[in-house]
Amino acid sequence: MSELKPTFELSKEFRELLEQAVEREDTGFVKETMAGVNSADISALLDEVGSEVAKYVIDVLNDEVGAEIIEDLEDDTRNKFLEMFESGELANYLSEMESDDAVDIINELPVRKREEVISQIEDAEMAAHILELMRYDEDCAGGLMAKEMIVANVNWTILQTIDEIRRQGENVEKIYSIYVVDDRYKLLGKVSVKKIILANDNTHIKDIYDKDIESVETYMDEEDVADVMQKYDLVAVPVVNLQGKLVGRITIDDVVDVITEQAEEDMQLMSGIAADVEEDDSIWALSKARLPWLLIGLVGGTLGAWAIGFFEGDLDRNASLAFFIPLVMATGGNVGIQSSTLVVQSLANKSAFDDSFGKRVAKMLLVALLTGIVLALISFLIVYLWKGDESLGQVVGISLIGVVMLSSFMGTTTPIVLDKFGINPALASGPFITTTNDILGIIVYLAMANLLLPH
Repeated sequence: MSELKPTFELSKEFRELLEQAVEREDTGFVKETMAGVNSADISALLDEVGSEVAKYVIDVLNDEVGAEIIEDLEDDTRNKFLEMFESGELANYLSEMESDDAVDIINELPVRKREEVISQIEDAEMAAHILELMRYDEDCAGGLMAKEMIVANVNWTILQTIDEIRRQGENVEKIYSIYVVDDRYKLLGKVSVKKIILANDNTHIKDIYDKDIESVETYMDEEDVADVMQKYDLVAVPVVNLQGKLVGRITIDDVVDVITEQAEEDMQLMSGIAADVEEDDSIWALSKARLPWLLIGLVGGTLGAWAIGFFEGDLDRNASLAFFIPLVMATGGNVGIQSSTLVVQSLANKSAFDDSFGKRVAKMLLVALLTGIVLALISFLIVYLWKGDESLGQVVGISLIGVVMLSSFMGTTTPIVLDKFGINPALASGPFITTTNDILGIIVYLAMANLLLPH
């Protein structure tokens, strides 16, 4: 069986063997093939099989492994999967999780089952932690944090602290730092495990702890929490309430999820998808997510056609103008997307925007001017060599300079303005910029032709 393990999550043959083993209730096969396999890999496999097979596999394994597998399941799979468990079974698995992960799963349950599960959690402290965390919105620091952590009183000796680490550490999966508090549980700082190990038994925590510590408030938005952890390169950050009392901690795995979700949301917005959807969603859900910006693009295309119609006389007099409309539109759209993408990336790093708005726009205009001149010279040569028309080459070249500068200005300022109004700036990097710059590009190009070409 062992040769199947490295690739079993992708193996159709193994899935068939597993389904057959479940049919004949062969627990030995399941235990042998799953032994030593990472829970994330098992979750990847169970995402591909039926709920009954998945439940049988989890029932065969111990509660701790089962809890890890449930955590790693895809959201859609897990929501269907959880319906198969009795409240008592779910309570057992939740008891093996950290409180923040347990709350995430409980919040996916119907209200009645949610209450039944909480009432059947035997660990009273765990149940209390879950109830406390459920008070917070899921997209703030309070909703991200876990209650499990190691805390030391500033007046304890090293010997007392080590005893407490052993006691408190039973419920903590990963120990990064020991947080130091006073008698009122106000966060004072942190102390590393290394310092505790190297210090004498009678040394007090107050003599060795580090007062320089970054923390976040319970109400802080999850994206701001991610910014703090990225900026200071933290693997865990303590969470305090309005009184400065320590109430929990957020670990890097939770922040990675936030960053991933935000990146997916930004990518979908930049692609013109208006809702959070996945490939396996229903046809109607996928269509509904795509239609809004496609309709806006349709309106934009209609306005572009109207702009071309406004200069119909110029096109009648010089049909060669029409050849270069796609060139101008494509250049404007590409420049706008490049500019807005750079700005959106910079907005994610707050320190990158220390310069004033005026300096940023001035720098953008200089870059656009240089880029536009290079493109104008190349396009002039292309038009002149192709059509032998110097005036037409000048129109295309000068138009490109104007279009590049205008598109750069739009691509730079639009995401900044959206960010100021609390709108996701990634919205500016997709169809919004492309459609707007297409229309402006057409108008600039044909207006320039109307001015420079002989009537």
